Amino acid sequence: MQTGFTEAQRADPKTREAEGIIRTCVHCGFCQATCPTYVLLGDELDSPRGRIYLIKEMLEQGGPPAPSTVKHIDRCLSCLSCVTTCPSGVDYMHLIDQARAHIETHHRRPWPDRVLRGLLAAILPRPGRFRAAIRLAQAFRFAAPLLPGRLRGMADMAPKALPKPDPAAIPAVFPAVGERRARVALLAGCAQTVVAPEINTAAIQLLIRKGVEVVVTKGAGCCGALPHHLGKEAPSKAFARANIEAWTTELESGGLDAIVVTASGCGTQVKDYAHMFRDEPAWARRAERISALARDVSEYVVEIGGMRAATSARPLRVAYHSACSLQHGQKVRAAPVELLRSAGFEVVESAESHLCCGSAGTYNLLQPEIAGRLRERKVGALEAVRPDVIATGNVGCLTQIAGGTRVPVVHTVELLNWAAGGPAPRGLL
Repeated sequence: MQTGFTEAQRADPKTREAEGIIRTCVHCGFCQATCPTYVLLGDELDSPRGRIYLIKEMLEQGGPPAPSTVKHIDRCLSCLSCVTTCPSGVDYMHLIDQARAHIETHHRRPWPDRVLRGLLAAILPRPGRFRAAIRLAQAFRFAAPLLPGRLRGMADMAPKALPKPDPAAIPAVFPAVGERRARVALLAGCAQTVVAPEINTAAIQLLIRKGVEVVVTKGAGCCGALPHHLGKEAPSKAFARANIEAWTTELESGGLDAIVVTASGCGTQVKDYAHMFRDEPAWARRAERISALARDVSEYVVEIGGMRAATSARPLRVAYHSACSLQHGQKVRAAPVELLRSAGFEVVESAESHLCCGSAGTYNLLQPEIAGRLRERKVGALEAVRPDVIATGNVGCLTQIAGGTRVPVVHTVELLNWAAGGPAPRGLL
């Protein structure tokens, strides 16, 4: 794709990077068939190719973008299915990141949007605030039908009951059972520790049983993905710096073989820390070191030997939903399926396993209509394979899909832990 950036614009490293990405696109259109919003809406501007053109115009012109440009960029899920499909290797992920940051800096949204986005960025990454917000939503659930669109959707999504606080969210060392084979840090995360603490618990139980010492490091918290995808660069980098600082200290004091992440959206972000700090030499080398250690929990379990065929779980038919951030963002596709089958489960995948479920971080809160249609489509495809249970590797996908089906939805690591002698997942009791 041809560009018209000035030499003055090209003097900015980010603009040079964006231009290089844009010029890689050859208008082939392969991305359209796998883009969820294009498949649903059929609008060229809601395809990756169309958005690349809008971003090109926006960055070339500089200043405030047109409202129509903001609308179509806001509709992007960042599922990255287009990145997997693209034969030209267009780095769409980092281009859409730049577009969102530009919009956040140069566009003044209507005040309800500003308030909602500000609240999401302030509440979701902080477990204490998030728990309090859910309690408030539960108290006023009776008024949900009276609330306007997105607020009503948020109230409806609040869980009816909250599990007890996640013990894995408290900095601690969980010793390996038997001889220690390795030592890893576990990212406890933020929202997941509130709505699904059993995921981290299952990961810890599975890993220590395999001889891995697990440490939850003081000072590590939100990965930064939630504000990052809202275009809020400063808070996103602040969370990333805190994690880099905490894990670097742990690495240099006790040693780490890996940094294990149980939410694939977080894993994609941590693996991208090196890129986030590419223009900050003081942080770049430390960020590269951390990104190189990051592993999805399924990826790491394969690295340390995988699962044995013997299982203490029931032989269930498992529909595996591959989270976009795992299959497209991290290119981890085979590991979860391989592990589930080795553990004794029958694994099936739907015909539309490449399409997003509509969760996408805060997308289902900001674009509830599109997210709802994507969930219906995803649930229909998963239920068509007649599973006993649905498994996925991302808490956002888990809660999104569970809201549209009666089939139990659990994290992959919960099934693996059950098969290895741990407790049955809560949804299967």
